[in-house]
Amino acid sequence: MPTTKAFHPEVMAALLAIEKAPPARVFFVACGGSLSIMYPAKFLLDQHSPIPSDLCNAAEFTARAPKGVGEDSLVILCSMTGTTKETVAAAEFARSRGSRTVGLTTEISSALTRACDHAISFEAPYTTGVPIDAKNSNYARIYQLILGLVSTTGGEDLSDKLMKSLSSLQPAIDRAHEVFAPMFAKYAPRFANEEVIYTIASGASFGAAYSFSICVLMEMQWINSSAIHANEFFHGPFEVLDKKRSFILLKGCDTTRALEDRADEFLHRFGSEENILVLDAETLDLSGIDEIFRGNLVPLIFFDALWRFAYILADLRQHTMLHGRRYMKKIAY
Repeated sequence: MPTTKAFHPEVMAALLAIEKAPPARVFFVACGGSLSIMYPAKFLLDQHSPIPSDLCNAAEFTARAPKGVGEDSLVILCSMTGTTKETVAAAEFARSRGSRTVGLTTEISSALTRACDHAISFEAPYTTGVPIDAKNSNYARIYQLILGLVSTTGGEDLSDKLMKSLSSLQPAIDRAHEVFAPMFAKYAPRFANEEVIYTIASGASFGAAYSFSICVLMEMQWINSSAIHANEFFHGPFEVLDKKRSFILLKGCDTTRALEDRADEFLHRFGSEENILVLDAETLDLSGIDEIFRGNLVPLIFFDALWRFAYILADLRQHTMLHGRRYMKKIAY
């Protein structure tokens, strides 16, 4: 078990149960924006533990019905409100196979909570509009769960380093806003008129690019978009690049940064600088965040900053963000 006493109580409760019978395999399961946090969570587990893991869309997880889901599996799920029907169904399927399930949600009395063995709550400013400390975010909670799992299964105990880094995350986010603000002011007028904006990233940052693409640009701004992995960019997608195409490139500081550097060089070689918005972790003051976790925490800084960029775009486009949606949570689908 992790030695720190600072982990969230609900995380500790789940870890105490997991410790009794450590899993042989982990499945990360969710939809949409909640699925996006599973990318850096799996990245963190892969880097610190030999336990194999898979990442699945919730509906496909149930439909695919992997043979590996069983009594020796841990299934980690997330739904912002805890009401995402596909994710609830995935939890029920996993439990029917004998798997232990942990659900992350902002609503601790939700359907997902009832469908899981353990529930872990988190705070989210994006749907409530109420500012939070990032140490209470979904990223922060799932990272505690993952590193607790690592130490519980014989890996290095990095819990104290993680909690100290999480305490320094919100100040780092606030400083990042100051760094990115002039860039957003420069690029927003151009991007606000675009019909297509691509996002590119790799490693732990890919989830942030994915979420911003499908949940913000497409869902909330009705701007066509696609999240492209920084290396997959060179296996087909780069053919759309010209002087008029718009891209947002996230350059993190994990072990895959070279992939993003390569994409950066190619974008500026054949694209136009005015259409390429680059958020670079190396320009940020990450004081207080341990080197070992910077690659994992930078994605949350990126997404928080991009959310602010989205509101600038919305004002310029005279488009309502959350309440302007036509279908989501408004009709049966």
